[in-house]
Amino acid sequence: MQPTPTSPSCSGWLGSAIRRIEADYQRSADTHLIPLPLPALTAAGIDLYLKDESTHPTGSLKHRLARSLFLYALCNGWVREGTTIVEASSGSTAVSEAYFARLLGLPFIAVMPRSTSPEKVAQIAFYGASCHFVDHAAQVYEEARALAERTGGHYMDQFTYAERATDWRGNNNIAESMFQQMARERHPIPAWIVVGAGTGGTSATIGRYLRYRCHDTQVCVPDPEGSVFSAYHRTGDATLTAVGSRIEGIGRPRVEPSFIRTLVDRMIEVPNLDSVAAMHALSALLGRKVGPSTGTNFIGMLAVAEEMRAAGRQGSILSLLCDSGERYLPSYHDAAWVKNAFGDIGPAQQRVDALVAG
Repeated sequence: MQPTPTSPSCSGWLGSAIRRIEADYQRSADTHLIPLPLPALTAAGIDLYLKDESTHPTGSLKHRLARSLFLYALCNGWVREGTTIVEASSGSTAVSEAYFARLLGLPFIAVMPRSTSPEKVAQIAFYGASCHFVDHAAQVYEEARALAERTGGHYMDQFTYAERATDWRGNNNIAESMFQQMARERHPIPAWIVVGAGTGGTSATIGRYLRYRCHDTQVCVPDPEGSVFSAYHRTGDATLTAVGSRIEGIGRPRVEPSFIRTLVDRMIEVPNLDSVAAMHALSALLGRKVGPSTGTNFIGMLAVAEEMRAAGRQGSILSLLCDSGERYLPSYHDAAWVKNAFGDIGPAQQRVDALVAG
């Protein structure tokens, strides 16, 4: 629900809210860019890097999105003092939005499937938010919209506004930060940036920034099994649907408004077991646990790196460490859970280990 517009006053609650968010940002350091040396690739002149988004206060890449969505809604006059914030999310976006809602003293309700893990519900509730459950994942959109209407609140709608809430020209967005951190590396202008898509906002921001700065860098989106984005990228048919992704945080059952296919140069379809196997392999390489969407990203990095090596091309490849694997200890990092959910991981682990070894 969007309230009737009034003249803003930066001396009132609006100004206070924006200053609180900006102060929170000022207290935050930029996230690290971690080199990932794989001997066979390094010898071939190919360097891999991961931007570690797990170090944000709420532990994931979605912290950037939540900040942008709140500022966007505030500056559009959609959120006022006391406004209830509603979001369709059972994952990291809900955790991050709950953080900012608490920062501003606003009620927050996350609409999510009843099957959401107790761990995720607890993370969202930690910030004082409420969880509203639906029977099926496809119901979250309309229920969130209806709940915002019933409460007189605002449906944040990450899937629509993710690509437009972020300043893609710069202002220390994730793309600008990547290029600043790469300035003194062997190959400062990456050949590829590899990012999974949930809303599509990150790939849109990076793709626009590359064109704006005229960088000779391509965007690859590795898409998990069951997601609709690959088929949409291939066909351009926005009416397509799919069963949905089982890799938390990325992939969607429907084409989301924030996924801009013209900003993506390449899609790679990634089987679930490959994502989980790559998550384990990368965790071993880094000496710390990463989440499953980072595993999907790692598969994309290895795929384009192998193509570059086969073609005799040198260069750098960047991707994201989306969140910490500690969030997934009872699920993707539990061998029994993985076997029950996806089957035997052995063959996928052998494939990934072979790619890593080169």
